[in-house]
Amino acid sequence: QVQLVESGGGSVQAGGSLRLSCAASAYTYGSYCMGWFRQAPGKEREGVAVIDRDGSTIYTTSFMGRFTISQDNAKNTLYLQMNTVKPEDSAMYYCAADHECSRVGWKLAHDDFGYWGQGTQVIVSS
Repeated sequence: QVQLVESGGGSVQAGGSLRLSCAASAYTYGSYCMGWFRQAPGKEREGVAVIDRDGSTIYTTSFMGRFTISQDNAKNTLYLQMNTVKPEDSAMYYCAADHECSRVGWKLAHDDFGYWGQGTQVIVSS
C-alpha cells in the first residue's frame, strides 16, 4: 500500500506556471504507475497524465503541450509542471497510483487507480 501527499497548489495568475508535487510513502519506480487528475467544482474528475512503471508517459490530449508529468525516483515524488495556466485550470488536483498497470491509457481515461491523495487546490485568476 502506498500513501500519497500532494503539495504545491495555490493561487496563480493566468499565463503563469505552477509545479505540483506528490510525495509517495513507498518506492514507486518500477512498481507503480502514477497519474495526475483534476476535478473542478460541478464537474467530473478528469485525467491529466500518467507515467508508467518504465517512465513512459501518456497525456489526455487537451493537456499536451502545457502540462508535463515527471518523477524523481530518488525522492519517490511525482510532479506536474503546469505552464501557461488558464482560469479553467482551476480545480482540485489529485495524485494517484496503482500497481496494476496493464492499460494505463484506459486507467487514465476511467479514473481506474487504486490509491489516491487528498488533493491540492489550484486557483487561476484572470
